Amino acid sequence: MRLFSASLAAALLTVRGQIRMSSSLPVAAVCQMTATPDKEANFSACTRLVEQAKEGGASMVFLPEGFDYIGSSREETLALSESLDGDIITRYTHLARKLDLWLSLGGFHERGHDWKTDRRIYNSHVIINGQGEVVSVYRKAHLFDVELTSKGVSLKESAFTVAGPRLLPPVQTPIGKVGLGICYDLRFPELSSALQRHGAEILTFPSAFTVATGAAHWEVLLRARAIETQCFVLAAAQVGSHHSRRASYGHALAVDPWGGVIGDCGGADVGVTLVQIDLQTLRDVRRDMPVQQHRREKDFYCSLD
Repeated sequence: MRLFSASLAAALLTVRGQIRMSSSLPVAAVCQMTATPDKEANFSACTRLVEQAKEGGASMVFLPEGFDYIGSSREETLALSESLDGDIITRYTHLARKLDLWLSLGGFHERGHDWKTDRRIYNSHVIINGQGEVVSVYRKAHLFDVELTSKGVSLKESAFTVAGPRLLPPVQTPIGKVGLGICYDLRFPELSSALQRHGAEILTFPSAFTVATGAAHWEVLLRARAIETQCFVLAAAQVGSHHSRRASYGHALAVDPWGGVIGDCGGADVGVTLVQIDLQTLRDVRRDMPVQQHRREKDFYCSLD
């Protein structure tokens, strides 16, 4: 694993430490950033992260939920949203093609199909291949409507977001088959299990966890999903203060199929963690502990209903 970090002031990425990597294994880059309502500044910050990941040998780069922006109000969030054929995604398709990199853009504010009449959006996870083509768009299924008054957390995503209608098949990428989720989806193990049953080798949960929920649950949930499914789990993250009303926990994480943390961007800085994806490790874990073979038929787990 290699870890790159940057101070927010300098916005320069430097090597903090590195471990020799095998050139035969694909490398994933899991990014951490601090988005604001300034879309141009956010794109510049993400471009620097993606370029640094390319220099580090990555073949696929994972950006967090809200990579495009994090608005300070419902009105601002809606006003800044775009369609999939708008400026932001177009610029990322050009970036992917220029660098010959796959991109996971998790949590794009996509204007809904009925935008002109209801002004509601999707929270969309967009996968772009190295030719700059959009190959999959998953729309977040579980919306974050939570009132944790004792912890100062109050968010109602459904006030302006439409829940996605379905899961999508895992996407074949240069690092393996990637199953798509977003943030709060992480708390629903049925989603991860379904993706694993349909061939996922890597699960990804780009996120903007609150500080309170992140400190309590973030690493535990990610490691649990990895252990249950025997998949790699990659979770890009937002970190720090986005504006006066919202901050995120950070700790963009990579977890192996045994549940071990193999990359962590920490809780303070913008950065990238580079991790090798060794699918032989995954196959060994599944062979030695064949959990999926031991799973009972679906009706067994519904027998109490």
